[in-house]
Amino acid sequence: MARVYLENVKKVFDDNFIAVDNANLDIADKEFMVIVGPSGCGKTTTLRMIAGLEEVSEGKISIGERVVNNVAPKDRDIAMVFQNYALYPHMSVFNNMAFGLKLRKVPKADIKRRVMQAANMLGIEEQLEKKPKALSGGQRQRVALGRAIVREPAAFLFDEPLSNLDAKLRVSTRAELKLLHQRLQTTSIYVTHDQAEAMTLGDRICVMYKGKIQQVDEPMAVYNRPVNRFVAGFLGTPLMNFFEVELHDNVLNLGQEKISISAEMLKKIKAYDGKKLVLGVRPECFSLSAIEGLSQNSIQGQVQVVEPLGDRIEVYLTNDQGERFVVICQPHEALRPNQTMQLYINTGKIHIFEPGETGKNLLY
Repeated sequence: MARVYLENVKKVFDDNFIAVDNANLDIADKEFMVIVGPSGCGKTTTLRMIAGLEEVSEGKISIGERVVNNVAPKDRDIAMVFQNYALYPHMSVFNNMAFGLKLRKVPKADIKRRVMQAANMLGIEEQLEKKPKALSGGQRQRVALGRAIVREPAAFLFDEPLSNLDAKLRVSTRAELKLLHQRLQTTSIYVTHDQAEAMTLGDRICVMYKGKIQQVDEPMAVYNRPVNRFVAGFLGTPLMNFFEVELHDNVLNLGQEKISISAEMLKKIKAYDGKKLVLGVRPECFSLSAIEGLSQNSIQGQVQVVEPLGDRIEVYLTNDQGERFVVICQPHEALRPNQTMQLYINTGKIHIFEPGETGKNLLY
């Protein structure tokens, strides 16, 4: 078990492409850290540098008390679980799980104990004599996990390990991974592009974009207090809605519609009077019913698509400015395409950003 620490880490490839730029990340002992972001953001490169599969261009990486920049992957006391399982097809499940221990010349009795213990933990005791081709995708992933567990490493590294599973199996395996971490209490670093995995698995999440770490915090803190527009728009299903507004006379103007905000919020954006800003509203922060004292804080939208999902309805609309947005409604609401709706905004939960794809959140 170990703390993993990245200090001013940078990765520049031969074509001068900066894949990771000045990354600083402190992962506590026993913590489950999820690095999340879109394709090409640098998250997998960061994980590969921690594993020693990519060289660090600048900065240093520590595992425990040891700087590992020049330490070979096999000597870093980590175990990695890959997206494609990376199992040996000619070996049985038992031998796949035991292979790394055999290379280290661990005594046979100890190997058997560790493999059986991991197999029992993962529910694959009956698969130990089978070859990988006889297993389902979920079983193969369990074998890959088991191979990592028997190593008893200081840290687990996961590179999108669930991406090859179907949607239902991903959800159930996600829960199993969380339980496994709670049981093993081993430092874990998990890379994914799936925000649902990030939100549900991580003790904290690290959001990356274009090689830079944007925000590191507990999942709900990132969701409720995103530092910039990118983070706000990346987390959440459906995604946050963004509207271009201008601040005039202490009111946000969205076309002909006016949105009043609290004195506390106004104090934070007062310097932007007369300037364009971006209003962020999550789909669940709209209401079809007027709220006393908030009657002016509404926008009109024309229904384009209605998606009933059982426990809720997701409604896609356009406003008078042609901006498309989505709201979440209760399942009993009777809605139809081309219908005009008056939507009231819970202004206590809005976000206000500077313009630009990474414009900072002015309210936090």
